Amino acid sequence: MLTRLTIGAILLAATPLAWSHPHSFIDMQATLVHKDNQLTGLKMHWVMDEITSADLLYDAGEAKPGSVVWKKLAAQVMANVLGQHYFSEFWHEGKAVKFDNLPPEYSLSREGHKAVLDFILPLGEPRPLAGQRYTFSTFDPSYFVDMYYDSEKSLHIPPELAKQCQFSLHTPKPNASMQAYALSLDKADAPPEDMDLGQQFAQTVTLTCQ
Repeated sequence: MLTRLTIGAILLAATPLAWSHPHSFIDMQATLVHKDNQLTGLKMHWVMDEITSADLLYDAGEAKPGSVVWKKLAAQVMANVLGQHYFSEFWHEGKAVKFDNLPPEYSLSREGHKAVLDFILPLGEPRPLAGQRYTFSTFDPSYFVDMYYDSEKSLHIPPELAKQCQFSLHTPKPNASMQAYALSLDKADAPPEDMDLGQQFAQTVTLTCQ
């Protein structure tokens, strides 16, 4: 069943990709996860575009949600995400915040012609919320996969924290030469690894709590 799955080539590969302007797109949502007024992680909801989803949905066939087939596919996709440190960076007071190595939960499902990955991105240890400010970004360093939030409406605060915390979203505007360079890359080219091209286009989310 997994023989057609080319997740390393079409999505979130753990090795440098052969070309870099976006060929896959992931529409993201994030929800704050907390316990005892401490931040414990983010619940991520990633919706893949139809082309990226095609092989996954082919392999899933007519399998029912939650079946062994879907669990195996989810494990393979999640392994690629973990291999890239959740494709995320998280910061507090200028210092990188570590993630736990394994998500407490994850699943893969179908929404029409699109595959959807849900998982909790866990912090290595709980962090205080009151009076704190955090920032995080999720992106593919190669810029092969465009990972984006449509708007601040894609960022969710649980009702019990709605008066205390808020998210804000910043979408960068790379200069014309950077945009032209990204669009010029083709199958025969790849940007230098240390260039971290995807970061130039990565959105930044800020969590501010009173």
